[in-house]
Amino acid sequence: MAAMTAMPQHDDLTTRAYYDKLGDAEWHRLTRDLPGRVSFEVHRRFLSRFVQPGQRVLEVGAGPGRFTTELAALGARIVVTDFSPVQLELNRDYVGNTPAEESVESRELLDVRDTSRYADGEFDLVVVYGGPLSYAFERTDEALKGLLRITATDGGVVASVMSMLGTWRHHLASVVDLAAQVGEDANDAVIRTGDLRHIGAEHACQMFRAREVEQLVVRCGGRVITASASNWASLGNPAALEQLESDPERWRRFLEHEVSACAEPGALDGGTHLLFAARSVKAG
Repeated sequence: MAAMTAMPQHDDLTTRAYYDKLGDAEWHRLTRDLPGRVSFEVHRRFLSRFVQPGQRVLEVGAGPGRFTTELAALGARIVVTDFSPVQLELNRDYVGNTPAEESVESRELLDVRDTSRYADGEFDLVVVYGGPLSYAFERTDEALKGLLRITATDGGVVASVMSMLGTWRHHLASVVDLAAQVGEDANDAVIRTGDLRHIGAEHACQMFRAREVEQLVVRCGGRVITASASNWASLGNPAALEQLESDPERWRRFLEHEVSACAEPGALDGGTHLLFAARSVKAG
C-alpha cells in the first residue's frame, strides 16, 4: 500500500465560513431540482413518524428553516440552533413572518459537539438534519452521546448524515475527474474512510456507510430504531422524474414507492444521505 500523505487541515472556521458563504442558497437546496424535492419529501415523512404535538424539540443545524416549519406544522415547540450565524439569521428571516414562528422558543448558536448547556432529558426529541454529525469528525461520538443525553427517556434523536457509497455511486463521473486531479491514493482514502479531508475539499465532511452508523449509535449507548436512504430511484433518469412530477397522481404513487424503497435494508447505502432514528438503550 502506498504511504499516505498528511491529511490537509480543516478547522471549525472553515466549515462555518462555508455555510456563511452558502447563505440563501441553503434555503433552495431541497427545492431547486427534482432529486432535491424527493429528498425533502423522504426527510419530511421520516420526521413525521417521530414528532408528536406539544413535544419540545431541539433542532440542530436548522439552517434557513425548511424543517423548522415542518416541525411547527407537526405541533412541536422548537429551540432552533445552527453553527452558522448567517444561517441562523436566515432562519429568522424565512420563518419569522410565518405562523411557524409561534412555535419557536429561541434561536441559539450551537456546535453539535457541545450540548453541555442543556440538562439531561431536557428535550422530547432532537432533530439533526442536514448532516451536522458529518462535520464532527473525531468528536462524532462525543456529539451523539451528548444528543442522546439531552433527550427524554421516551424520546430520541432523528438525524441525517452524508452517505459514502450512495454519494460515490451518484457522483461517479465527478469522482473519476477529481481522482485524476488529486491522485488515486487520496481517492482510495476517501472511499475507505468516507473522510473528504483527504482531498482538501472546501466542503469537507465525514460520509458514512449504514453499518458505520449502526456502530456509532451502539458505541454511544444507543440503538437504531429505524433507518432510511435518501434517495433511491430518484437519483436516476431526470426525464422520467419530470414526466412523473407532471402528473399529480403518478407523482403521489412514485413518492410512496420511493419512500418505501429507501427504507429497504438493501437500499440504505444507495442514497446521498442516510437517515436514522436512535434512542438511548436506557430508554428500553
